[in-house]
Amino acid sequence: MRYSIEANIVDVINRKIFPGEVQINGKRIVKVTSVHKNCKYFLIPGLIDAHIHIESSMLIPSEFARLAVMHGTIATVSDPHEIANVLGIEGIKFMHNNGQKIPFKFYFGAPSCVPATNFETSGSRIDTQQIKDLFLNYKFKFLAEVMNFPGVINNDKNVIDKIELAKKLNRQIDGHAPGLTGANLQKYLSYGITTDHETQTIDEGREKLKLGLKLLIREGSAAKNFDELIPLIKEFPERIMMCTDDLHPDDLIDGHINRLIKRGIDAGYDFFDMLRSATLNPLQHYNLETGILRENDPADLVLIDNPKSFKVISTFVDGEKVFENPKTKIDHIKEHPINNFSCDRIKQGQLKITAKSNKITGIEAFDGQLFTKKRIFDARIKNGEVLSDIEKDILKIVVYNRYNKTNPSVAFIKGLGLKNGAIASTIAHDSHNIIAAGVNDEDIANAINRLIELKGGILVTENEKYDEIQLEIAGLLTQNDGKEIASKYKKLNQLVRSMGSTLNAPFMTISFMALLVIPEIKLSDMGLFDVRKFKIIDMFDKEIN
Repeated sequence: MRYSIEANIVDVINRKIFPGEVQINGKRIVKVTSVHKNCKYFLIPGLIDAHIHIESSMLIPSEFARLAVMHGTIATVSDPHEIANVLGIEGIKFMHNNGQKIPFKFYFGAPSCVPATNFETSGSRIDTQQIKDLFLNYKFKFLAEVMNFPGVINNDKNVIDKIELAKKLNRQIDGHAPGLTGANLQKYLSYGITTDHETQTIDEGREKLKLGLKLLIREGSAAKNFDELIPLIKEFPERIMMCTDDLHPDDLIDGHINRLIKRGIDAGYDFFDMLRSATLNPLQHYNLETGILRENDPADLVLIDNPKSFKVISTFVDGEKVFENPKTKIDHIKEHPINNFSCDRIKQGQLKITAKSNKITGIEAFDGQLFTKKRIFDARIKNGEVLSDIEKDILKIVVYNRYNKTNPSVAFIKGLGLKNGAIASTIAHDSHNIIAAGVNDEDIANAINRLIELKGGILVTENEKYDEIQLEIAGLLTQNDGKEIASKYKKLNQLVRSMGSTLNAPFMTISFMALLVIPEIKLSDMGLFDVRKFKIIDMFDKEIN
């Protein structure tokens, strides 16, 4: 099909805007010319999320795309390690194959750390030979985030072998270096790691950029670093990319990378610098087959009303119109669910903690952050048992292995704010065991058992009443309509807040309480984990440092 679009053309490479005509034949732009007329709309290259786990949207890739194109996104650089931790290669191929069925560009990476550590139980493992298969037979473009940074620094052979394979096959290597600075950072980067999306402070970001790293500024549903890091785009415009990392469906409904571009423009940052961070920079870094509004480029285009409001009028992927305000034009895709669940129902007595001291080591969580703090709490003890202390917001949190029949791991957490009931999820990064937290053992046990019945999902419960979303694929995803899921998810969040929580994204926050590669302290199915010491600890060990 041959057609043309007249608009004010945004040339990111030459940093200019001119009225012009773009002629498209099939999937490609065949000609770009200037015109002498006033054009109403502006034409920009399609937007790219430089690092996202599609699984965090709780939608299969095809359903994610139906929402993303509404905001001008035409491609993602995606790490499928969430589903890989549950289902291994079968899960990765599910994501890849589903994404191939619709007009959208999913660039999946080969997960480098499945499982993320040896201190948790995952549903599968990904070895070096399997990564090689993904590179050679599925054309995966990069080794996804190397989360096991202690392994790199300490020359862990399993991690290093995967990095060396990626280098041998000329693949980019994504990093994951929260708080890493100085000599350890330099050693980590010496292995050829090229990006980081875990930076929290501007000084940390500047150090990494000066060492040659590409910085991905993240603004997701839980971790939000945009305001802190965006000033760096003035100093390093060619080394900055935009990403969401983890984006839940209610946020995806409202916007995607387009929101970050507009936010930067509204804050006074250069329009072309902001736009290139989500177009040219990821295209060049990952060698993507996306268009940048040049002749012979793929026709990946977004028509917006103007650069100030940045309202998306229509989106094109490979010349096909996939969104025209207000409707997406990508079809629903139905898939056969795949999953991995093998655990027994839990008994309330399994959650009991016998007091060994009047002090306990626990977790403090923070809204909008993935990191936690290791704290010493005064234990609330009754009849020799440590209980949740609602008044002090010190609640019981549980991780329960969903792949094997074993006992639950129990600890205490501050920062959730619940005054009644419990919440639970089978989204628990990165191994995705069942995670639950609440004010009493009965509600926590009921929540866990209901998730076992559903074979995956997220839910809120009190007195055996449940509000829930079933995630029938790997306990992480659903193939149901994205807008409906977003609406249900928003209602669940509101319900949790009505129960006392002040967290912006309570389910996202608890899902990261099991992520052992983000400091300082987390909970795995094997026990309370000190990330700094990289070992399991006893909650009655009162040593903070």
